[in-house]
Amino acid sequence: MSARAKGDPVPLLSDLIACPSVTPAEAGVFDVLEAVLEPLGFATTRVVFEGDGSYPVGNLFAIRGTGGKRLLFAGHTDVVPPGDMGDWTGPPFAPEIRDGRIFGRGAADMKSGIAAFVAAVETAIADGSADQGTIALAITNDEEADAVNGTEKLIAWARAQGHEFDFAIVGEPSATATVGDSIKVGRRGSLNGQIVVTGLQGHVAYPDKANNPLPVVAGLVTALSRTPIDEGTEHFPRSNLEVTSIDVGNQTTNVIPARGTIRFNIRFNDLWTPESLGDWIAGRIASVEARGCEIAFSRVGRPSRSFLSPLGGGVETLAGVIETATGSRPQLSTGGGTSDARFIASYCPVVEFGLPGATMHKADENVLVTDVRQLADLYARFIAAWFVSGND
Repeated sequence: MSARAKGDPVPLLSDLIACPSVTPAEAGVFDVLEAVLEPLGFATTRVVFEGDGSYPVGNLFAIRGTGGKRLLFAGHTDVVPPGDMGDWTGPPFAPEIRDGRIFGRGAADMKSGIAAFVAAVETAIADGSADQGTIALAITNDEEADAVNGTEKLIAWARAQGHEFDFAIVGEPSATATVGDSIKVGRRGSLNGQIVVTGLQGHVAYPDKANNPLPVVAGLVTALSRTPIDEGTEHFPRSNLEVTSIDVGNQTTNVIPARGTIRFNIRFNDLWTPESLGDWIAGRIASVEARGCEIAFSRVGRPSRSFLSPLGGGVETLAGVIETATGSRPQLSTGGGTSDARFIASYCPVVEFGLPGATMHKADENVLVTDVRQLADLYARFIAAWFVSGND
């Protein structure tokens, strides 16, 4: 373990990066966290979930306190593979500080968020504000891949144990250029779909003996792509459909294929649910002449729902803390993809608040050391402000 001063997140971040915790391998990362959390008065529990078509995953739940408001910090310790080692200027799991930056896989996404929150708790314990409420950590090692046996099951398990939360912060990278310039208060939903059009295979010289599905495929792609799904809402942009693949599996030029497959993704706002989008897709399919082909639509994987946290309460307190500290009010964003915040949104209001993520998933992933310390300071300020405020 690195020598560290209380309230400094950088040595802990270095220790976390040194654990090659590529999903779902823990690689000692929970040992590192427990060694810091338990002396701070946290009761820690490791929970392994498995099944549902995915690999077993270790998760860590830690809690300190029993009264007052209940704050949850959530995040993930798993990281994506480093890729080609030749693209890195140093070993990805041998953290190094140079030119004011700390380098290593997971530096941005999102071991920095976890280190900053633990350091913030140390500060809050020292100034007494942590004793005004209950602080919990829900840490999974399954966010970057399947996300089946991680946060969703961990939060459900915590509730089954009698734990409730009033507000949650996910330490995912949320800033665009500077710490605190943006916090994510909601996320669009995501739905993956597939349409298979089945015709009749045949020789191209005898089209009367076949039924080519590709004109129907083309019509469906046009119908799905050219029709706006909506015009957006107050806090969300327009829902968007992108066709990601058109496949026929045809290896030759003199055969009419038997079928064609369209794959697409929809990122949708709070006007829609996966069920209502299914009805919209069915309407688009019905608008295209089938020409004797069979058309079958199916959802691929499990869709995620959109959510928007209430913009008062903890969100307002956090925005006020950031504005006081930085001089600028953060943008309340709903942009980007999905995150584990979607699994927490049905339990309590949740925001994503972390560092700029320009280098996440890249070779030479890195963050500014000053940014990590600033994030820890802002977390500590929020703990003090929210525990004593009247905001929920």
